Amino acid sequence: MQPIQTAFFSGTFNPVHTGHLILANYLCEFEGFDEVWMSVTPQNPLREKLSPEADRQRLEMLRLAVTGNPKIVATDIEFSLPLPSYTIRTLDHLRSLYPDREFTLVIGADNWLLFDRWRESRRIVDEYRVCIYPRRGYDIDEAKLPPTVRYCRAPLIEISSTQIRQGIAAGKNMNYFVPQSVYTYIINHRLYKNNE
Repeated sequence: MQPIQTAFFSGTFNPVHTGHLILANYLCEFEGFDEVWMSVTPQNPLREKLSPEADRQRLEMLRLAVTGNPKIVATDIEFSLPLPSYTIRTLDHLRSLYPDREFTLVIGADNWLLFDRWRESRRIVDEYRVCIYPRRGYDIDEAKLPPTVRYCRAPLIEISSTQIRQGIAAGKNMNYFVPQSVYTYIINHRLYKNNE
């Protein structure tokens, strides 16, 4: 039996926005994945640590965002693993729990260009597949990609979580940048009011 092709799309998602969801939808519809598993990273070793409460809120917003789409799944798998979150540890754990699935790591072109800084990056490429999505200003030479790595031409969506947080902090209406359920959650919980 063929393994279930599963894209693993991990991120800070602070907050998850329509660009993230368009990419996840594109991966299912145009890149041959059966499902996309989106995972909130509790502590990215290359980013500032957020509070446990903020971690839970990001996960709840992600769950709200993907409700109703059976091909896109919000997972809290990284919350059960030691911190900081290392992708190789997560992928190994997923493989042991779900032997019927083949996991492909989804990362942006910006992350691919600093991929050698990731923990056991060589082993990720050797043992798993990687799918790179485009980011403006980060050019990828496809001819130099390893055989297990592919570049997908997903639409470029120029939205960032930072932009959304800053807009909300400035009192701007950002409700079309995130799903309505997420925006309602942000407003009800008064999130990002004290951001830069």
